Amino acid sequence: MSSSLPFGASAADLSSRSFLILKLGDTWAEAARALGDFEHWIARGLAAAGLPLRVLDPRRGDALPDPQQVAGVVMTGSHAMVTERAAWSEAVAAWLRVAVPAGVPVLGICYGHQLLADALGGKAGDHPTGLELGTVQVRRLPAAHGDALFGALPDGFPVQVVHRQSALRLPPGAVALAANDWEPHQAFRVGTRAWGVQFHPEFSAAAMQAYVDRLGADASAPPQVGDTPASASLLPRFARLVRGHEAQRQRPAPARAA
Repeated sequence: MSSSLPFGASAADLSSRSFLILKLGDTWAEAARALGDFEHWIARGLAAAGLPLRVLDPRRGDALPDPQQVAGVVMTGSHAMVTERAAWSEAVAAWLRVAVPAGVPVLGICYGHQLLADALGGKAGDHPTGLELGTVQVRRLPAAHGDALFGALPDGFPVQVVHRQSALRLPPGAVALAANDWEPHQAFRVGTRAWGVQFHPEFSAAAMQAYVDRLGADASAPPQVGDTPASASLLPRFARLVRGHEAQRQRPAPARAA
């Protein structure tokens, strides 16, 4: 069920609250044997912040904690579809409706991105053009310029994508942060600390190639595969944001004047 991925954090680095990876899916067994699974790819990207990670799999019955006990959370992709309305997925959606207003830092990837949008009043569903697959270019939108995650990225950068469903409508008050001609909602922010990315910052070129090898015949054009360093930088940046938020929370309140 749940597991820990401390990645060398020292005792001084440990937060009293959990930094979660919500495992919402698995890659194919052959890819996992060669490369690891979604949670391992994500954990490698988060490791630089030095915070211990805990993996929970709600599909297997892992209970979701009180959001007040969570320092931050990353939701993985999945081969499932949000529109299937699986009981575990709906439970995560209900949890998000508490965690996001409470200010918990959240990063949803692919399925997690779509679930975040859907849970908070947007809509997930089939993309009208079908499968987007491979290494593609996206562009930052104006709202991204001052964003804590996207503000330091270039105006255009490559990302890894594999999806048939999308966040067709963003939640009320959400702002779109990145897009391309295929997908107008490649990234968004809702509230102050919750982000969704349709693309996969955790995918290496080898992971992307595994998906292209498996699904490439379904693509409308031969997919390209390459490295995506700007996209990959989002995971360590999110981890540093979580660490900074925890440090601020744990800082003693200033003494009140007599």
